[in-house]
Amino acid sequence: MPDTTGRVVARHHDDVRHGTDERGVIRSIPMSDKPSYLGLLNAVSVAESDAGTYLSAWAAVTPSEEVRAVISTVALREAEHGLAFAKRIDELGYDVIKKDDPKSAERVAIAGSTTLSDKEKFEAFGLGVRQNGGRDVFDSFFENKDLDPVTGALLGRYIAEERDSGRKLAACYALLCEADAATNGKKNGGKGSSKSKQQGGKGKGKKIKGKK
Repeated sequence: MPDTTGRVVARHHDDVRHGTDERGVIRSIPMSDKPSYLGLLNAVSVAESDAGTYLSAWAAVTPSEEVRAVISTVALREAEHGLAFAKRIDELGYDVIKKDDPKSAERVAIAGSTTLSDKEKFEAFGLGVRQNGGRDVFDSFFENKDLDPVTGALLGRYIAEERDSGRKLAACYALLCEADAATNGKKNGGKGSSKSKQQGGKGKGKKIKGKK
């Protein structure tokens, strides 16, 4: 879940800022009218941009065409979300504030690894977990009653695409698990499974706190 404490600052430092209303009309707005949901928009923009970066690195090295198709689709969505939310923040008269993330480089390194298997990468990033129809991290996004129509529409599209991406990733991971079990079953004559060595990977997936 995005860290909703992300800061967003106005690009104007006087007593007014300039932004667009729900009709796209530019107007001057007192600083006291700063939207209460700016922190959420900032957190989503930063997290999605980061996810787009490391997922693109993953898509570039996977030897599986099927995995590449799924990861590429999700990577494009993540990158577009980052830009779309940055654009909305700009329309409101503010700038995105990026926070230093010491894990960012580590995520890119794991994603771009040619020794870790795709299955190990799924597990390292905590991806591929199926939702059982219960509450998820996005359910609280519309609890803010101050959302303007344009921002609300953007959040709605974002949430729908995130949930669809989750389903795609879960299906992809399930297939990798099935293939891994079948391969290990053959290697061991059906007497249990050994450590996955898909794609020649020898390292065990390390759980990394990521965006998803």
